[in-house]
Amino acid sequence: MKTLKLESTAPFQGLPELVADREGLFAKEGLQIEWIERETTPIEPTEKLSTPQGANPFVSHGSLLEQGKADMYNACEWGNYCRVQDTSVNSRQIGRRGIVTYTAIVVRPSSIAFTPQQLADVTVGVPFYFGSHYAAIQMLEGFLPRERIKLENASNASKARYDALMRGDVEATTLTEPYVTLAEKNGCRVICATMYHGTEVATDTVDAEIYGAFNRAVREAVSRINADKDAYLHYFIDYHAKRDPRIATLKPSDIPAGRIIVTDPAPIPEDELTRTHDWLKSWGMLESTEKPIDLVNILVQKQAHIAAE
Repeated sequence: MKTLKLESTAPFQGLPELVADREGLFAKEGLQIEWIERETTPIEPTEKLSTPQGANPFVSHGSLLEQGKADMYNACEWGNYCRVQDTSVNSRQIGRRGIVTYTAIVVRPSSIAFTPQQLADVTVGVPFYFGSHYAAIQMLEGFLPRERIKLENASNASKARYDALMRGDVEATTLTEPYVTLAEKNGCRVICATMYHGTEVATDTVDAEIYGAFNRAVREAVSRINADKDAYLHYFIDYHAKRDPRIATLKPSDIPAGRIIVTDPAPIPEDELTRTHDWLKSWGMLESTEKPIDLVNILVQKQAHIAAE
C-alpha cells in the first residue's frame, strides 16, 4: 500500500476523489490517501486589489505542497498555470481532475442588474487565482470591453463572498455549490453561469504508477456518480452544514443535479494548453513563462493516463 498525501478538497472541486476515498476505491488500487487539511477559516484579503498582481497564489491551494507537507493538490486549471509558474518545489500539472466545476455570478434580490451587460463598471467580488475569478472574466468579456470589467479580490470562501454580497460590500460575486443554491433560495439572481476545468498538481514524488492508480479509482467514482447523481448530492450539504447552519436548511434535492458534471480524468489537450496560456498572458499573468509546455509534466501525464485506461 502506497501513501499519497493530498491537500484537502471540497465537493465542488473534488467530489470524485472524496467518493473514491469513502467507498474504498483508492484502497482497491493499493493507495492509502492521507488528507492534509488546509486552513478552513476563510482567507480575507488584507487590501482591496483590483488585479491579481500582488496577490499570493498560494494563500490556499498549493500552500501545503509548497511547504513539503503534501504530494498533490487539485485546483482550477487557470490558477494552477500561475501556481506552477511560481512554485519553489518544481511542481507541475499532471492532468485534469474528474469534476468540471459549476460557478455563477450572482447579485442581490434588490440589484438593478439582470444581464451581464449591466455589470459594466460594477464591482464583482472574486477570489484571485481561484476558478471563479477566471471564469468571471471569461463570462464578462463576451459582453463588456475589458476596461469595463471591474473585479475586486474577495475571500476564497463562497460563504464569505455570499455574506459580503448580502451586506452590500460588493454588488455582485461569484459562488459555487451549494452557495449558488442557497443564494437562489434567498431571492438572489444568477446573472450568468459557466463550468470550468481543474487540474492536479504534483511534485516529482508522484510518478506515473501512483497517478495512474489514483486515476483508475477516480474513474470508477466518476462512473458511480454519473449512474446516480442524486445519491451523491448530500456531499455538498454534509461538507458545509457543519460550518454554516444555513446550508443545513437545504436538502440535497435542492441542488440541481445537472450542475454536477464529472468526467474521466484526462490529459490537458495541447491546443487548449496553448490557448489558456496565451489568454492568461493577455491579462497580464504568466509573465515568467516562456512556453505552455513548461507548466505540465508531460511524461507523467501521458504515462499515467495510459495506465488508467
